[in-house]
Amino acid sequence: MAEIKVVATNHKAFHNYYISDPMEAGLVLTGTEIKSIRGGRISLGDAYVRSDNGEMWLLNAHIARYDPGSYMSHEPTRRRKLLIHKKEMRQMLARIKEQGLTLVPTKIYIKGNRAKVEVAVGRGKKLYDKREVIKKRDSDRELGRVLKSRLK
Repeated sequence: MAEIKVVATNHKAFHNYYISDPMEAGLVLTGTEIKSIRGGRISLGDAYVRSDNGEMWLLNAHIARYDPGSYMSHEPTRRRKLLIHKKEMRQMLARIKEQGLTLVPTKIYIKGNRAKVEVAVGRGKKLYDKREVIKKRDSDRELGRVLKSRLK
């Protein structure tokens, strides 16, 4: 079993979408990109996945330039191809054709010696849903504080 080290998580995706059906995909990277990812210099905040001519692409994922690299280093927000089996890709694309569904990268991790991205189907949350989650989180936090103070 290969060791998994999570490098980046897309917290914004969990706030903006109901996430379901996560799937692992490989990434096509250059040498300086994988070195930056291993160093944790990646952001998935505005990243999304799009299908183009039968291929899946990761867009707007920011992988910082690798400082010790030469002037021929990579472009930080370039398109990166995802490596997914055709059957899995067809199933996901059929699923997202439903109204309001999109493909969202939820995390990037190193599995063994390869970088992988977890892609999930996301259904957009309404503003009142987001507010409800924030209220519940705040009330749970407050309840935890009260219980902790009473146990002392």
